[in-house]
This record gives sequence, C-alpha cells and structure tokens, in this order.
Amino acid sequence: MKNIFIIDWWLVFTFTATAISGFVLHIAGHFWSHATWHYWAVCHTLTALLFIFSGVLHIKTHWGWYKNLLKRGIGNKSRITLCLTFIFAIASVTGIVLLNVEGGNSKMGIWHYKIGIILSLIAIWHLIKRFPILLKSINKQ
Repeated sequence: MKNIFIIDWWLVFTFTATAISGFVLHIAGHFWSHATWHYWAVCHTLTALLFIFSGVLHIKTHWGWYKNLLKRGIGNKSRITLCLTFIFAIASVTGIVLLNVEGGNSKMGIWHYKIGIILSLIAIWHLIKRFPILLKSINKQ
C-alpha cells in the first residue's frame, strides 16, 4: 500500500478517535465526576495530537494539489477541501490554546467544541466523497 493511503487510513482512525473522545468529553463535563472528565480530557488530548500530526502529514502528501489550486481554479470539491483545511487549522489552534489557558468550560473551550462539531460534519462529508478511493487502496493488495 502506498504511503499516501497509509496516512489517509491513519487520519480516518485518528479523526474518529478524536471526534468520539471530544463528544464524550463534553458529555462527561455535564454528567460525570471530575475524575471521569479528566480521563476523557487526557484521551481527547492524546488522540487530537495524533490527529493533528496525521492531518499535517495528509496535507503534506497532497501539497501538489494545494500548489496547483490557483492554476486550476476553485471548484465545488476544492471549496469543501479548503473549508475543511481552514476549520482543521482553527480547531487545532484553539485546542492547543486550551492546553495553556482557562480550560474546557471557558469561552475558548465552547468555541473549540462548536468548531469541532463543524469540523466533524465537514470531515465526514469529505470522507464519504473519498471513501471509494480509500476502499480501492485496500483491494489493490
């Protein structure tokens, strides 16, 4: 399997783990003990760091697409991908900032949560559109 597909599959895994742990973390903050919340906060932080690393590798492997974007023009697929890239960057920055400031129940924490929901929805859309290509990468083995 090509490195690009290994990175793509790893990105799917880390995205799923990060999204699930983020949603559970939000629920834990409302209904469970602080110790449970802390466990999920650590889990979300670790999966999110892996997701950021995977996302950066993913963007790097597709860098030619980004470089040629101005030449080709921005079509419908390009808009979704650019939007996803931008929201990924915002979610990553707000998440990293949360490690150093007020915490999850702050204004920044609420923004991060809302951005995470938007990121999740757009990422799922992006993944659905490209899933047949990912499946073909497995079948080529």
